[in-house]
Amino acid sequence: MKTIGVIGAMPEEIVLLKGKMADVSTEKVAGLEIITGTLHGKNVVLTQSGMGKAAAAAATQLLVTKYGIEAIVFSGIAGNMTSKIGVGDVVLSKEVVYHDAEIPMLAQHYPNMDSYFGDENLIAAASRACEETDTNYIVGKIATGDKFIGETEQKNAIAAFCDPDCVEMEGAAIAHIACKNDIPFLIIRSMSDNADETAREELVEKHFDISEYCDKAADICELCIKYC
Repeated sequence: MKTIGVIGAMPEEIVLLKGKMADVSTEKVAGLEIITGTLHGKNVVLTQSGMGKAAAAAATQLLVTKYGIEAIVFSGIAGNMTSKIGVGDVVLSKEVVYHDAEIPMLAQHYPNMDSYFGDENLIAAASRACEETDTNYIVGKIATGDKFIGETEQKNAIAAFCDPDCVEMEGAAIAHIACKNDIPFLIIRSMSDNADETAREELVEKHFDISEYCDKAADICELCIKYC
């Protein structure tokens, strides 16, 4: 039976996904609650990594090394960087890049990549899931760095550097470790803000409905597991 790792950004999303699984058990490892079970005929290993590249990379490698995952899906929110979509819409990872790294130095070591490409089968499964949940989405480029982007100057600098469709804090680290271990990955990002001066206000004052995001994210992840 195939084993899929799922990392969620929000505890509410983890609870919803856990509720969809059968034969559930939990344990604490390296400061993470690891939830194992089955869903749609597949073994699922579920956790919430914490924010930032180091936390995301550590969680991913843990799921590979200790739990033998054969694919990984990450779901979270991001700052919108494109006019093609709006707040509440979704980007699926065709390509994932770092926006705050010395990329040629990173590429000197396996997997020797400047950027990381989402698995076509997982993209197809998630696309079908988005369509079934009436979610507007694109398949595009996601940029990752260890800083919340909430200023137009920062946003413009990232756009000039790598021209992504959205910006966030974990995706490239997860993708990097997945490729280092030769397993397929997919990053799913829902737009919570426009990565400008309104971003912190929108998130803090909850103009972006986290509960609605978590419901939809859990549904998309479930269907992605079903169809992959």
